[in-house]
Amino acid sequence: MSDQTSPDAPAGPPFDPSDETPATGTGGDAAPDETGEPEQEDAAGQDDVEHTEATTSAEPADDPDSAEDPEAPDDPEDPAVVDEAQNDDAELAEDAEPAETAETAETTDSEEAVEPGEHVEDHAEDEPEEHAEEEHAEDVEPATAPSLEAATPAPEPEAPSPKPPVSPKPPVAPSDATQLDTSDTTWWRNAIFYQIYPRSFSDANGDGVGDLVGVISRLGYLELLGVDAIWLSPIMCSPMADHGYDVSDPRDIDPVFGSIALFDNLIAEAHARDIRVTMDLVPNHTSDQHEWFRAALAAGPGSPERARYIFRDGRGEGGDEPPNNWLSVFGGPAWHRVTEADGSPGQWYMHIFAPEQPDLNWENPEVFDDLEKTLRFWLDRGVDGFRIDVAHGMAKPEDLPDMDLDATRLLENNDDDPRFNNYAVHAIHRKIRRVMDDYPGAANVGEIWVEDNERFAEYLRPDELHLGFNFRLAKAEFTAESVRAAIENSLEAVLSVNGVPTWTLSNHDVDREVSRYTPDTTDPDGADPEVALADGILAARAMALVELALPGSIFIYNGAELGLPNADLPDEALQDPVWERSGHTERGRDNCRVPIPWEGTEPPYGFSAAADTWLPMPDSWAPFTVETQLEDAGSTLSLYRRAIELRYTRKEFTGSTVEWYGAPDGCLAFRRSEGHLICALNTTDQPVELPPGTVLLSSYPLTDGLLPARSAAWLV
Repeated sequence: MSDQTSPDAPAGPPFDPSDETPATGTGGDAAPDETGEPEQEDAAGQDDVEHTEATTSAEPADDPDSAEDPEAPDDPEDPAVVDEAQNDDAELAEDAEPAETAETAETTDSEEAVEPGEHVEDHAEDEPEEHAEEEHAEDVEPATAPSLEAATPAPEPEAPSPKPPVSPKPPVAPSDATQLDTSDTTWWRNAIFYQIYPRSFSDANGDGVGDLVGVISRLGYLELLGVDAIWLSPIMCSPMADHGYDVSDPRDIDPVFGSIALFDNLIAEAHARDIRVTMDLVPNHTSDQHEWFRAALAAGPGSPERARYIFRDGRGEGGDEPPNNWLSVFGGPAWHRVTEADGSPGQWYMHIFAPEQPDLNWENPEVFDDLEKTLRFWLDRGVDGFRIDVAHGMAKPEDLPDMDLDATRLLENNDDDPRFNNYAVHAIHRKIRRVMDDYPGAANVGEIWVEDNERFAEYLRPDELHLGFNFRLAKAEFTAESVRAAIENSLEAVLSVNGVPTWTLSNHDVDREVSRYTPDTTDPDGADPEVALADGILAARAMALVELALPGSIFIYNGAELGLPNADLPDEALQDPVWERSGHTERGRDNCRVPIPWEGTEPPYGFSAAADTWLPMPDSWAPFTVETQLEDAGSTLSLYRRAIELRYTRKEFTGSTVEWYGAPDGCLAFRRSEGHLICALNTTDQPVELPPGTVLLSSYPLTDGLLPARSAAWLV
């Protein structure tokens, strides 16, 4: 560790509680009348500081995944077999009982914090096999209990061949499940969601790809962590051109993950642990293998089948040019020309993402009617809500005007982008909300990439989305100015509609926070890579406390609680469609999607029995495993567990507004308006004095009572 945390380093000027300013409100509550001074308790001599989550007293904390993994069922459709597969997980559930968590969470003053480990990154994997070959092989011996500017366009793929519609599948037996608690319709206002990227969470059948049995086997771990709900990235049937975001059947589970019966079992097992289950919903587009799109290709121009999608005649002589100049978010044009059934060049269809993801025509009432069937199908099975992918998409302007190509980059959009955020989208969300209101206890969160606060707030009106993802904190640099601006803006964005703010530091589309906060090492005068990574981990730990101190709902991406960095992947391992669509100029998002390390000292770290996982795992990730961190009271996982526990058990975490303190340069401090929890952040390279109060938790041990560099603390 560098000398930035040395007790000999000079301290910066103190925080100033007298320079206290209220922030804009959130959650619809007015700012409190009282804005009195915080209690002026002496912060010196912090002997009772809990700088880490205490998973140990005298003995190391139990590893919730040390029991053997459940056998993968011989028949994945048989829930009885799945129930039997969970027997080996009973001990894990016992380990996760709240009473035991509270008991083991008492850190003694003599415990010594361990510096974040030194970690590197790496990865690799081939393109997935044909969809049929990705199915769970029932005769495979399961793993033992795994005891994380538009460039030059690449050549367009061949247009999908016209194929007749597939025969409808037999109906799925209905479920009598309900949402976890139909009497609690506001749970989402202060919830902690844990995003599971299923391919990378836990692989129980040994094919190198995570699955539902793997998720079930890890529910005890999630209970131990203390989350309220899980959000599953897409698990519906898909050819996997975009790893599940190209859905071919929205009312079935892809065999690579399991089956409807397994999913029903997952809901039951999660609900038994008071964990809600939410899942990704992809309404903007389908797969090109969806029966509707195959029927559209076969039916031809002007047909009702094509009216479900956005087909247009081309411009120019012979219709050889796309209908407009729109670009795909993944690179290249947003239009693909089909070959008609008679072999002639035909119409063009819109795909805002990959060509394998044709956009639906939301002007066609059939489209919502089918979405309603999908919503009710999953809600009737007990799903507690949805994360709506591209919630600011779906609706398109009628005249399809050209876009400003100079203002557009890959994987981004702005508020003037005609591809997104058209006013007609709100009518769609109101229809969705009417369905959701038939299921008390269910809630939606939308992926909304909208910068303007007024336009963002429109999505959170009482008859639209329950929650909207605000990505400002995930986009903020690790500076006090940037972090404070992100917090203030996020609170302001929901104020006008009495909405609830959401906070996240990463997800499957965003670089991991550790890597974002790691200083640049490419410059000849840059930091040593190991020191730089340690600094990135320190900053990520600090930001975790900032995030968990704020009012509203929290979203944690799987692996964030382990302090995982991005992984460096060789070119041949990349699978994100952005890599090919950008002409190999943008590497895409695979580096933040690498499987989670559970135990052991070498890949695949208990994630799978297969040596070759769908994305390769770095050789340097042994210090990041769940097994290692559960036994270390100073680990990032232990910090998350302690912080989550305090958030739910301490009365200081109340109030829907925050008030700002004066702070030294490079620092910030805010106080919750009602409970008066104080959160202080130091983004500098030097320790600083803390605001007055008693320290409840710090992201790194204090240095002679001072808040260390790149650290945060909670005070009461």
